[in-house]
Amino acid sequence: MKMIHCADIHLGSKMEAKLPKEKADERKNEVRVSFERMVQYAKNEGIKVILLSGDVFDSDRPFKRDKVFFYSVVKNNPEIDFLYLRGNHDSEESYTESDLDNLKTFGAEWKSYTYGEIVVSGIEMAPENAVSLYTTLNLNPTKKNIVLLHGQIAAVSEMDKINLSKLRNKHIDYLALGHVHSYSEGSLDERGRYAYCGCLEGRGFDEIGEKGFVLLDIEDNIESRFIPNSYRKIEELSVDISNADGIYNAYQMVAEKLPYSKEDMLRIRLTGEISFDNDGLAQEVERLLSPRFYFVSVKDKTLRKFDVEALKGDISLRGEFIRTVLAGQEYTDEQKQQIISVGLKALRDSN
Repeated sequence: MKMIHCADIHLGSKMEAKLPKEKADERKNEVRVSFERMVQYAKNEGIKVILLSGDVFDSDRPFKRDKVFFYSVVKNNPEIDFLYLRGNHDSEESYTESDLDNLKTFGAEWKSYTYGEIVVSGIEMAPENAVSLYTTLNLNPTKKNIVLLHGQIAAVSEMDKINLSKLRNKHIDYLALGHVHSYSEGSLDERGRYAYCGCLEGRGFDEIGEKGFVLLDIEDNIESRFIPNSYRKIEELSVDISNADGIYNAYQMVAEKLPYSKEDMLRIRLTGEISFDNDGLAQEVERLLSPRFYFVSVKDKTLRKFDVEALKGDISLRGEFIRTVLAGQEYTDEQKQQIISVGLKALRDSN
């Protein structure tokens, strides 16, 4: 049997990449598209169970169009069971269409659903159960046990924190986690593994890289595999333009390092020490790159290259500033160079 482990869809979420309004609205729709694409994947592969480990919605009070969309997808795919465990963002969602036969929900006590030899158990964290949930979990060691939780792995037992040490030796074969928006997995104990499937679609530059879901192939053992599914990828990179002789040459150096799809969203940080005037550098590089990608944001983190040795002898405010910084004992040589670069630029701009 195969199942899908998914989480953190965040339907209705604001887009955090400071997109123009029309693109922000487009990206909200693409989050819905990513969810529908995952469901279509399940249909094509004959998958009968989708595990939703929290934060289907971005808010306890989702927009009507997002609620209608989600419950319509569930209703119109009756051959698939959707096991929906609420997370910290949608903890008060009322399970509007709870009468749907293929929508299976959880609550503040452990609840289980059985598929032959496979048992899926889950509990929604609340202040009253955040500590006790570990002692109230009782699983049959002869079954293949999947457990759903939503929270951050931590060494404590409290609200929205998952203490892995207290889940060891509980006969868990696969711990399906939600809350962290990047895929990761690891060993729980000698028997089981845990995994964060990540989110389906990155929403900002704090959610870079491949996004998707986890495919579970359950036979004698539970095998898991990450499946990329995002409509677009969000990437971030730094480019050292120290050898550039001007803005256009800086653009060329950046362009050579961009093997990304035209559908992707990029944030580029320009770094290094440059000898030319960097006024308008980020804006011009961004303008030149924009036609090549869905969205590009360029940040100028370069330092202006100055001949400090030549300038420190100046009988001027500039020279006095450089001598004061160089005499300081609390900074490294690199920090001094950064301070001098920023300070000289400020002095120049004030004239």
